[in-house]
Amino acid sequence: MPQSVMIPDPQYVRSPRQPAVACGGPLAERAAQLQRAIEQRTARVAVIGLGYVGLPLVELFARHGFPVLGLDIDPAKVERLQAGVSYIGHIPSERVAALRDGGRFEATTDFARLTEADAVLICVPTPLGKHHEPDLSAVIATGRAIGEHLKPGQLIVLESTTYPGTTRDALRPELEVGGLHAGADFFLAYSPEREDPGNPKFSAANIPKVVGGWDDTSGELARALYGSVVPEVIPVSSCEVAEACKILENTYRAVNIALVNELKVVFDRMGIDVWEVIDAAKTKPFGFQAFYPGPGLGGHCIPIDPFYLTWIAREHGVHTRFIELAGEINTAMPHYVIERLAAALNDRGKPVKGSRILVLGAAYKPDVDDCRESPSFELLELLQDRGAVVSYNDPHVPVLPPLRGHTIRLESAPLDAETLSAQDCVLIATDHRRFDWPFVLKHASLVVDTRGATRHLRHCDGADVVTA
Repeated sequence: MPQSVMIPDPQYVRSPRQPAVACGGPLAERAAQLQRAIEQRTARVAVIGLGYVGLPLVELFARHGFPVLGLDIDPAKVERLQAGVSYIGHIPSERVAALRDGGRFEATTDFARLTEADAVLICVPTPLGKHHEPDLSAVIATGRAIGEHLKPGQLIVLESTTYPGTTRDALRPELEVGGLHAGADFFLAYSPEREDPGNPKFSAANIPKVVGGWDDTSGELARALYGSVVPEVIPVSSCEVAEACKILENTYRAVNIALVNELKVVFDRMGIDVWEVIDAAKTKPFGFQAFYPGPGLGGHCIPIDPFYLTWIAREHGVHTRFIELAGEINTAMPHYVIERLAAALNDRGKPVKGSRILVLGAAYKPDVDDCRESPSFELLELLQDRGAVVSYNDPHVPVLPPLRGHTIRLESAPLDAETLSAQDCVLIATDHRRFDWPFVLKHASLVVDTRGATRHLRHCDGADVVTA
């Protein structure tokens, strides 16, 4: 696969909208063939990117009888999957082994095998650059790799979250490097991933799929493919609408989280418990949806997607002041937490420098091992920069994984009475259900709680608790 390169060049977002090509002749025959293969479950589906989005898709299509080829540039991931071993906490190895043993799934690093596929689903990362600009290097490199092996009649679907226009103006030119053209030789669509890792209620199998095609035929084929494995498909008029849909979903969450984060700061100054306020407000049966504050945003989508929207808006001469303000608030939360922690230590006559501080939770949300964009990493590094002796515990993350933009490397410390009592402060960053909060409060002397995890236990004897 070609080496990734940082983009985007403005040409990718300024290209004129291309008219759809009427589907007739050989392409109509290929569309009909693909439609029949989908209906008969003989269409081979290739999934590129075998992470938190790609692997559930692999499982979903294989479980519904499709032969699936998984591709990834990481040989270690492929080797583990071929051995029937999972590297994602909420997907047990037994399920991966069942995929392998069922004979409908194979993983590989060989992108030349894309010629075997009838449909190719792209699930690669779309992070931010160091200046909060979109980094579509993985999408571009993947598109180029597909383009080198593209065959007429294939359906290509991008699932990676990105700004409106990416499929049409950034991915499509890479797919067409070999001389085939979208709408004339192959089919192209966008369907945003909607994974929520570890959510017991919603998974790839029961979340509606939004689908937008480069043209009508592409959209119909993509809808047919996803409609064969999910209960509901939501067709939209274009790739751009589908891309904007995902951006709206996550920007909505980011803005509302920023609101409660700001209210947490205000209410704390007023001596009011923000979690009690939210619990009371959510009893209203209409007009209110509960969002909760925290030490910062985590996960691959919510901390990133609003910046994709603000970037593309600027390319069109529009400044998204409201969204950018929300981003500033959320980005500042780790610093607010550290200031609250420093003040709590100061009240006890201790500086941050030299203090022993244990951070509970490395994952970005409860009960998963997903550390992407987790604020815990920034909290640990901010404390370390101030001279604290830092450690962490996370039952789902035994070793801090290497993350882009972070250098801290630690192993999870034991969470026992001796460890807790040795700390000058325990900082709750992630409220995993496996944490025994009464035990933590019993043996720690000072707890800074960013998640409201101990709000119903503060009557217990033990640690002083400070909210942050």
